[in-house]
Amino acid sequence: MNVLRKETSQPPASVSIIGAGGICDLIGNSVLDFHRIQRLPPYVFEQVNRLKASARAGGADIIDLGMGNPDLPTPQSIVDKLCEVVQDPRTHRYSSSKGIPGLRRAQAAYYARRFGVKLNPDTQVVATLGSKEGFANMAQAITAPGDVILCPNPTYPIHAFGFLMAGGVIRSMSVEPDESFFPPLERAVRHSIPKPLALILNYPSNPTALVATLDFYKDVVAFAKKHDIIVLSDLAYSEIYFDGAPPPSVLEVPGAMDVTVEFTSMSKTFSMPGWRMGFAVGNERLIAALTRVKSYLDYGAFTPIQVAATHALNGDGSDIAEVRNVYKRRRDVMVESFGKAGFDVPPPAATMFAWAKIPEKFRHLGSLEFSKLLVEKADVAVAPGIGFGEMGDDYVRLALVENEHRIRQAARNIKRWLSGDEKFEINVMNQ
Repeated sequence: MNVLRKETSQPPASVSIIGAGGICDLIGNSVLDFHRIQRLPPYVFEQVNRLKASARAGGADIIDLGMGNPDLPTPQSIVDKLCEVVQDPRTHRYSSSKGIPGLRRAQAAYYARRFGVKLNPDTQVVATLGSKEGFANMAQAITAPGDVILCPNPTYPIHAFGFLMAGGVIRSMSVEPDESFFPPLERAVRHSIPKPLALILNYPSNPTALVATLDFYKDVVAFAKKHDIIVLSDLAYSEIYFDGAPPPSVLEVPGAMDVTVEFTSMSKTFSMPGWRMGFAVGNERLIAALTRVKSYLDYGAFTPIQVAATHALNGDGSDIAEVRNVYKRRRDVMVESFGKAGFDVPPPAATMFAWAKIPEKFRHLGSLEFSKLLVEKADVAVAPGIGFGEMGDDYVRLALVENEHRIRQAARNIKRWLSGDEKFEINVMNQ
């Protein structure tokens, strides 16, 4: 399989390029004269963040359901292991970019227990500084200028922007993991020049919380093999699920290892977001390419963090179960209380997010303006759906990162606002 393709010609005008050109004129900042920065659109979340910061500076109690930044403490046994290891000055030296051997063995053992997938820790596992860094450096490793990447829309921003910064072109695809997923893929193969290099998957999905089945993954692998396309799967939320069976890994499909690399993270599973610990596993040639790029860029996470992460992965799973239970209780409270407030929130089957459609009477404003209004009128911050792709503009993402009391308070605030929104609507129309 030709996973490291030679440099290709630029795509024709018929292929939509997200984020290419024109951005300097929009923002008017001279720093955006740089080529790669030009390919990135304005960071829409920052507009909500500025409004949130301003409101807090003015004394407002903002309930922040925007960023997926876990508020739960890292389990004490993991912290204790970090404190124990950091006392040894030998661990203060440079670490291993690829990950210490014990950590890679622990990740391989986790995949064997959880998914029944056998991995060689020496050739099929590499530790990353979170799944976000892994995705970005994989893009650097495999992308030639003009390569076409098939990416769901809406999706987590790094899935698209990592490849844009590497010189790739994004072709947006459906996010629904069903039969509607494949006709657009076939059209993309027929009409993209050059032929697509890679297909990105993200299930359980951030932001939509959709979950894929093993049968869906079987069809994806068959498609990828038929067309010689790399599969890059983001499985960061594999352990945050509430309904039905645990989400599968695409690597469970026979033959998937020939075309696939999968990314996982300890950020949500063990409430370790600031520790920056994740993994890429799968196809040896792709893992070797990622490992080589990383060897030029970093020395890996601090060794005591890697040892503590090893301890976490080798645990009995009780820490994971407790995190899952907390998010499930919060999900149930959000669905019930927001529904009573007049803001319908479909219950997510997985992840630490809910993906909710903007109430009908405000939908014409778009997700960014609606998110700003929630801060101004209800003291509640959410993530505007447009930040995850243009197909998300009718939605907002709500993170389960506040306790149940605060979630109920957010619902009460929204209810008070919505109950008086008739006057507000008139004001909006007159602006």
